[in-house]
Amino acid sequence: MGTTIAIPTALRPYADNQAEISVDGATVGELLAGLMEQFPELKRHLYSDEGKLRNFVNVYVNDDDIRFLEKEATPINDSDTVTIVPSVAGGTEGVMIDDDIELTNDEISRYSRHLILPEVGLSGQRKLKRAKVLLIGAGGLGSPLGLYLAAAGVGKIGFVDFDIVDFTNLQRQILHSTEDVGRPKLDSAKETLQGINPGVEVATYATRLSSDNAFDIMREYDMVIDGTDNFPTRYLVNDACVLLDKPNVYGSIFRFEGQASVFHAAKGPCYRCLYPEPPPPGLVPSCAEAGVLGVLPGIIGTIQATEAIKLIIGQGSSLVGRLILYDALGMTFKEMKLRKDPDCPLCGKNPTITELIDYEAFCGIPQQDQAAEEEKSHMKEMTTTELKNRLDDGATIRLVDVRNPEEYDICFIEGSVLIPLGELADRIGELNPDDEIVVHCKMGARSARAVAYMMENGFKNVTNLEGGILAWAQEVEPSMPTY
Repeated sequence: MGTTIAIPTALRPYADNQAEISVDGATVGELLAGLMEQFPELKRHLYSDEGKLRNFVNVYVNDDDIRFLEKEATPINDSDTVTIVPSVAGGTEGVMIDDDIELTNDEISRYSRHLILPEVGLSGQRKLKRAKVLLIGAGGLGSPLGLYLAAAGVGKIGFVDFDIVDFTNLQRQILHSTEDVGRPKLDSAKETLQGINPGVEVATYATRLSSDNAFDIMREYDMVIDGTDNFPTRYLVNDACVLLDKPNVYGSIFRFEGQASVFHAAKGPCYRCLYPEPPPPGLVPSCAEAGVLGVLPGIIGTIQATEAIKLIIGQGSSLVGRLILYDALGMTFKEMKLRKDPDCPLCGKNPTITELIDYEAFCGIPQQDQAAEEEKSHMKEMTTTELKNRLDDGATIRLVDVRNPEEYDICFIEGSVLIPLGELADRIGELNPDDEIVVHCKMGARSARAVAYMMENGFKNVTNLEGGILAWAQEVEPSMPTY
């Protein structure tokens, strides 16, 4: 039958995520040897290179510390429970990362400003060198994260991304330069980080994070940093981190505002405790629609990098159980307390989510796509070349632009009237239901919603412009500025 060994949450990733393991043995030493035979990765977390039990790992037999019994020679019975209790000085919310790694003379010089900080020192810098951190996204948040973690000497930085660099990224994604436009972001990111610190290993995963690959990618890393820009991936990252018992360093940005926290279910709430359900699809605009202040991801990303470094070196008070709200316009920070939800379906007392799910479905994406397809099946659409030919032939068409005024200031189709989508309900009386109307936006999604609304309100001859003004600029008016 064997004796039960209780595995602490910090060590479960190295023990197949098991909370309890049964091992045969007559003494504590024999039990630990049997445990490490089953899970060799545990050895470096429990024992030093000299074969001694690490001084920050305590072992209890029932309620007694073996240091006050016979240490590793302490006899045990099958009815006993052996508990491994790793401790962290100062009570921080850190992760267990060994510092049994040496620094070269060049590294000592490079990190000298860290080394003279009592809170970091040689021990902390060694932990940084040993650490493995996974970044989800090489964009706005991933840029400052990657730059500062590489400069700080984090040994391995992983990037998950599948996008290419676009001109519109350069206003905030400082990992990339003008010369990188058209290149995969991962190639640009790796080149930039290794230019900053050649001693850092940069691993790249050119794929979309999914329920099929998340565990395989995330398992070897000490923590995951969320730099995503969509809700399905955000919930996926959270759930995978909870199930793998890894800290999730969270950040999000919107226009002039940002949020940051650390979600670690073993020590506090998870993302689902804060937001049990995602907003309906389309309710929260993307940065492409709403815009974002270029320096905002730099601020939030730097906060995330700070939290990651603190977790690695085991210093300070982390953002576990706290949510930072930042307002760039008001230059204010607010701190909100977060509490663990006992009814959370993932990390609560009786979890119902025990494996990764279909996050697209959870966030309503398929339903949104189906609804959009159904809407389009009932509405007319027109290509930009068809519209141009109709206008050139002298057709009387009312062009309605449902973008925001700031977008209209950048570029517009001659003769169009601006009625932002949010104002359409109040201003629909300005339009004649008997006119032939063509509605457009940036790419066609907002205008499709506008057309559907107008059809519901008695407009019979209203058409959506496929591809929006970006398609017009590409196919009809190449000299038009785009954004």
